[in-house]
Formats: sequence, structure tokens, C-alpha cells
Amino acid sequence: QVQLVESGGGLVQAGDSLRLSCTASGRTISNYAMAWYRQTPGKERELIASITRSGGSTYYANSVKGRFTISRDNAKNTVYLQMNNPKPEDTAVYYCAVGLSWPNVGPDYWGQGTQVTVSS
Repeated sequence: QVQLVESGGGLVQAGDSLRLSCTASGRTISNYAMAWYRQTPGKERELIASITRSGGSTYYANSVKGRFTISRDNAKNTVYLQMNNPKPEDTAVYYCAVGLSWPNVGPDYWGQGTQVTVSS
């Protein structure tokens, strides 16, 4: 069993920066690919970024490519999402996930989500 806890969400102005963190407990995350998804009301959860177990390869959805960066620190059991130049359309609940497949991470486990609101 893996427990995932996201943090770092909140209200940010368009063009500013925000970093989300997701810390795992229960098992070491070095055995898993990791990902960030997001969801807005009435829409399906969307994969926006994922990273391999070693961190050597990453995937980004076109909607965030060039603005968001996923990274991980296996020693801290943590994955990050650096959000640069966020836009109002990035407003969503952001979820961390772990799984065995990449780039479409499973997922085997989800976090509880953190709200990100981008004001114009």
C-alpha cells in the first residue's frame, strides 16, 4: 500500500509560478513511475505529466508542455510539479499518482488531490 499526500496548491495569478509536491509513504517510490493528473468539474481526469522510475524520461500533455516540469527525488520519496506561467485554464484539482507503466501511469494509487486556482 502506498499513501500519497499532495501539497502546494492554492490561488495563483496567471504568469506567476507554483510548485506542487507529492510525498509518498508506505513503500519506496523508486519502484514506480509517477504522474500528475488534473480534473475539472464535469470532465475526466487528465494525465498532464509523468516520469519514469529513475527520472530519466518525462512525458507532458500538449496543454502544459513548455510550462510545467515534473521531477522526482527518490531519496525524499517525493515528486514535484513546477508550474510556470500558469493560465486560468489550468485551474483544476491536481492529483498525484503512482504506477508500474509509463508514460500512461496506471495508476495503482492516487493522492487526495490539491486545488489549484489561477486568476487572470
